[in-house]
Amino acid sequence: MGNRTKSRVNGISVAGWEAFRDEVRKDASVADRRPAVTARWVGGSRSRVEFEGKTMHIGGNEDFNAMQALLAALAACDVDLIALHAALLGLEVKDLRVEATGHFNVRAYLGLEAPGSGYTGISYKIILNAPGASDEQIRLLRERIERSSPVGDSLGRSIPLTIEFNAN
Repeated sequence: MGNRTKSRVNGISVAGWEAFRDEVRKDASVADRRPAVTARWVGGSRSRVEFEGKTMHIGGNEDFNAMQALLAALAACDVDLIALHAALLGLEVKDLRVEATGHFNVRAYLGLEAPGSGYTGISYKIILNAPGASDEQIRLLRERIERSSPVGDSLGRSIPLTIEFNAN
């Protein structure tokens, strides 16, 4: 399934990713990740989110709110995943976008009685232009999305949450 004849496809180092995949085949723990982010309140409904020296803002009037960021994370994860796997198949992507939408109600967020405050459903559409892609390659890319999207997988199942609340 690899494409070692081209070193970069879609801006991705194919050989580098194939070498990493070979390492993971030998030792699955090489693929373990445990990111930790810190969100700090900066006023109003805005947070500054920090991760290993990188920052972004969520909330307020200038940036995505947290629920929009959740949809954005799903869409961006799948763009990344398709671009990577298309490159590994030797497919050059001319256009790729993911359109995501979801429904939620903010009653519980406002402190009102409600069954929950999260998304009740999310749907998304992938639009891919990869000239020359065979039906089999498109099937493989769709399968990757259905089985390999870390954000999609996280949203598709219940993840235990542990909360520690420290005040004053």
